[in-house]
Amino acid sequence: MILVLCLTVFLGFKIRNLTIDADIIGSLPDDDKDAVLLREISDRFGGNNMGVLIMETDDIYQTEVLEHIRDLTDSIGSTPGITTVTSLTNIINIQSNEYGIEIGKLVDEYNFPQSESALRSLRNKVEANDLYKGSIVSEDGKATLIVFTLSDGAEVKQVAESVRKKTESLDLPENIYFTGSPMLVTYISDLMTRDLTRLLPVALLLITLILALSFRSIRGVVLPLITAVIAILWTLGIMALLDIQMSMISNNIPIILLAVGSAYTIHVVNRVYQIIQSDQKKAVREALGYVFIPVILAAITTMIGFVSFIFGAYLEMIREFGIFTALGTFFACLLTLFFIPSLLTFFPYSDKRAVQSHKKDSYLSGKVLKPLNILLFRHPKAIIIVWLCLILLSLAGIFFIQRSVDIREYFRKDDPTRKAENIMIDKFGGTKPVFVLFKGDMKNPELLKTMMETEAYMEQSPDISNTQSVADLIAEINGLIGGEQKIPDDQDRIEQLWFLLEGNEMMSRLVTEDLDQGIIMSRFLSADNESKKEFVAYMQEFIESHASKEFTIEITGMPFVDITMDRSLINSQIGSLAIAIIFVVIVVGLILRSLRSGLLATFPIVASILILFGVMGLTGIPLNIGTVLVASVALGIGIDYAIHVISHFNHIFKTTGDAAVAMEETIMVSGKAILINVFSVAGGFLVLIFSQMVPLQYFGLLIALSMVGSSQSALTLLPALLILVYRKN
Repeated sequence: MILVLCLTVFLGFKIRNLTIDADIIGSLPDDDKDAVLLREISDRFGGNNMGVLIMETDDIYQTEVLEHIRDLTDSIGSTPGITTVTSLTNIINIQSNEYGIEIGKLVDEYNFPQSESALRSLRNKVEANDLYKGSIVSEDGKATLIVFTLSDGAEVKQVAESVRKKTESLDLPENIYFTGSPMLVTYISDLMTRDLTRLLPVALLLITLILALSFRSIRGVVLPLITAVIAILWTLGIMALLDIQMSMISNNIPIILLAVGSAYTIHVVNRVYQIIQSDQKKAVREALGYVFIPVILAAITTMIGFVSFIFGAYLEMIREFGIFTALGTFFACLLTLFFIPSLLTFFPYSDKRAVQSHKKDSYLSGKVLKPLNILLFRHPKAIIIVWLCLILLSLAGIFFIQRSVDIREYFRKDDPTRKAENIMIDKFGGTKPVFVLFKGDMKNPELLKTMMETEAYMEQSPDISNTQSVADLIAEINGLIGGEQKIPDDQDRIEQLWFLLEGNEMMSRLVTEDLDQGIIMSRFLSADNESKKEFVAYMQEFIESHASKEFTIEITGMPFVDITMDRSLINSQIGSLAIAIIFVVIVVGLILRSLRSGLLATFPIVASILILFGVMGLTGIPLNIGTVLVASVALGIGIDYAIHVISHFNHIFKTTGDAAVAMEETIMVSGKAILINVFSVAGGFLVLIFSQMVPLQYFGLLIALSMVGSSQSALTLLPALLILVYRKN
């Protein structure tokens, strides 16, 4: 008890250093070429450090609106950590006049257009230039973007919060929305923090209420919660100690450990209550004799379910989730088998009435478990047939499961971030960046011409609406000087044109300082995976046919990453489940010394997982980075019920040789603990439906559903199978 107290204080103190990082880009694997190239481009050209403000109003081309855009631009530009800001009021403008070529700004900040004709002239300039139309101002003239880039090493959350506060302090009448990686990462982190601080106490309160109604004693409430809370503190403390950040996936760890940690102790407390004696230590030892192996077995199989995420998971955050949830499960098992018995022997029972009340027929025993036991022996075949029908129906539903990696589906429909994403898709050609990287001499005519050709080819795709590169600027300046908007054949001529662009802040987003690399920037519109696959094949064919000795061409972007991520959803789901099921059969079979017991223990959970997938297909709940965790988590937690049933049945059957006696005691004792556990577990997970993030809502709902399904299969399907098997003996 002293050791546990010291560890809890130490690791609990470390939790204050725990940070949250919701950046998916940072969680991409190091061995995936598309992910590596995307990170490289983001670091070099600021793509992953680019924030966006969307201003929406009836008409952008109004003097007052332009002044508001300028105010926002200046305010954001003065924020520490921001290097560049681009908006309608300061974007580069290339034009010719009587003195030659002038490179300035599209809007003169000292002489804003006031008259109708001046505003109309500005509109015409924007609509005539692809650099502006659909890129910085929407084609309908009702929305505009303010794009800013963070400096290397800037504190993303701090900068994003400053931008949001400065924007709100201006109190502008237009609708303002925030998007882009820094703003999204910060917003998701805030949602995660709010969910943890708001939902975890609610889940704790709900589980407390369920335990109080079930055990009707302080120990019955406190001991399961102590186990869960300490397991959570140790796990999060170790994450902080190892400098592992919380992600939008590991955000689920506290809720899961609250359910898992309390589950094991519920079985111990329930057993102690059933065999309570005057000698407290003897009663605890006897109770542990019954539950020691089942609890260890349940913990091992649960850990297998979580550790299976390590194999085949595309995102690092999913691997970390599996490792630390398994670690938390291990802690919960240790605490249940050593710390809780220490407390029970150190603080003996004084409330005999609570114990006697627990041993008497409760509502669960009299109205649920006894009728269930009678039903099992009267109609075992009918029960199995009902389950087979449910499984067949679910198998049909599985074919309708949809996969999604669309960021919009992370947010509720009325969420401002989702509205921002919709505006970007509807008016600015999408939110998924596409980058084509050229490595070579950026003043080389052949390279710049290939850039222009690549842009033209890209824009033939229905999902690419606009492209930008330094080649566009070179061609535009050349057109103003020489009358033809194209890349000159002479490199000396290009160097002269390049001189006019030097020093412009926009250049850092298009070329490197050494002029040895440049990118084409674009956005991809469709969220459909087939469209992404077609675009990838379309571009790869072009790049392969335009290979050159003087430069290299590579392409990447979120559509490319999304394809791999989508494929990994299936691979990791199948792989992790297969690994978990095989190991569960082996481990259960070895510990119970019966391969048949191992196979029987897996039938109920496999049935409940199939039904879970069927529900997802029939209700339209998509498979995404949140819900892909559900099946393995459900297997890890749900297998516990089957283990307790089959181990309890085997123990009594070996003693009595009577299947009826063995099943009745199993249902009345372990069945009661299972029902108490499933009510508390499902209640804890259902709290997640109040999350601000849609994948977490689905996660909570599906886990609760799977717990109900796995408990019912463990209390109906498994006993029916055991009855049919052992009736022959």
